[in-house]
Amino acid sequence: QVQLVESGGGLVQPGGSLRLSCTASGLISDYYAIGWFRQAPGKEREGVACSSISPYPTYYADSVKGRFTISRDNAKNTVYLQMNGLKPDDTAVYYCATASPRVQWTPSNMDFWGKGTAVTVSG
Repeated sequence: QVQLVESGGGLVQPGGSLRLSCTASGLISDYYAIGWFRQAPGKEREGVACSSISPYPTYYADSVKGRFTISRDNAKNTVYLQMNGLKPDDTAVYYCATASPRVQWTPSNMDFWGKGTAVTVSG
């Protein structure tokens, strides 16, 4: 059974930084894409960033390009999301997810989900 466990959320002031982590267990190979979605109150869940495997590219939503960086440690089955220059619009619950590396990074294509970690940018 695949499980994804997120951590690292919290309250931060605008302009601040946070690093989210997601550790996966139960995956039987490294052939998967892993990354992040977020859902703000009253809004649809949206893709934030995805780390895939060669030859598939890394994905970033336009709204986070240049501020967020995704990285992946296959030895630890962990993916990270370094978030810098945080804005109030980044406030959301952030979810980790996995999928085939061949699919588009949209919620309906995901195979497994974590329970989420809340990020609040305020101050």
